[in-house]
Amino acid sequence: MRQRPAFRQAPGRPCIPCSLNMSTTIANRLAIAASFLFACAGANATEGALGRPVTGTSVLPNVGIVSPEPALIVNVGEIYLDGSIGGSRNVPIAGKTALGVDGKVAFTLATVMKVWDTDTGPWNFASSFTLPYVWTKVTANISAGGRGASTQDTASNLFDITFAPIIAGYHFSKTEHVALSLNVWAPTGKYDPNALANPSLNNWTFIPQVAYTKLFPEHGLEFDAVAGVQFYTRNNATDYQNAPLFTLDTMLLKRFANGAGLGLIAGTTQQLGDDSGPLADRLNGFRGHDWAVGPIVTYDTKIGAKSLLSLGLRWVPTVAGKNRLKSTNTFMGTATVVF
Repeated sequence: MRQRPAFRQAPGRPCIPCSLNMSTTIANRLAIAASFLFACAGANATEGALGRPVTGTSVLPNVGIVSPEPALIVNVGEIYLDGSIGGSRNVPIAGKTALGVDGKVAFTLATVMKVWDTDTGPWNFASSFTLPYVWTKVTANISAGGRGASTQDTASNLFDITFAPIIAGYHFSKTEHVALSLNVWAPTGKYDPNALANPSLNNWTFIPQVAYTKLFPEHGLEFDAVAGVQFYTRNNATDYQNAPLFTLDTMLLKRFANGAGLGLIAGTTQQLGDDSGPLADRLNGFRGHDWAVGPIVTYDTKIGAKSLLSLGLRWVPTVAGKNRLKSTNTFMGTATVVF
């Protein structure tokens, strides 16, 4: 990665130097590209009791920073969730009603991000593309003809692609940053409206998002937050319309001189309104929410003279929720290389 002189200072704004220290924060910038890289263990968005977000997985270190220095970034992430909704609750899935759902999901995400050489003062820009692969196993007690029967289904295939055409970062100072983005999910995965497990949600999803980072270098601390609202198009195969979802993930991280970091994550997903459609109406809108809290460990180091490596591992169990999959086994691991 070549070194560049500091960008021009905007009137009334502090200059952010393009030093190698600033460059190391790029390794964690994949959070914007991977903020909602997860899908339901089941068929359709909140129709399957989860949607695209997994609470606690959208925030990463330095998530609000887009580096002033151009770079190519490659990220591989893995999310695993083993969750359920108790049998006393009706869950809309596969165009039917289930009394309880158990879902296991292993989700692999390959993301490429380009930080552009724009020379635009305190503003910097990037774009990203993610190719996801999902394995999911779903067990549900499906109601049919007044009788219930336990049914199991699995799926393993490429999932819906996601991309962020523009990620715009702004530097208030050397220690305070914000990033704005629009993430788009396209229904490119294979979808079967009669299947419990699907490698697609069969809808477009548009997610405007704001990420914020505040650094406290004198204490080796940083605070990160990501907030977004997810807007879904209708699933025409099941005539199910998901209500928007508001997501907020926060993290406080302590960094150490050896490159390691230890932090705490807290997040929530809140449904804004009721789902709609014949099945949703029978379930009174199936409105849901959840909260998750858990630890994260990180490690950053150089690879050779120019490249950077950033690793992260977190556990974010559900601590409270309604009408969403509850999981005490939600893990996420990431590995990012900056060229």
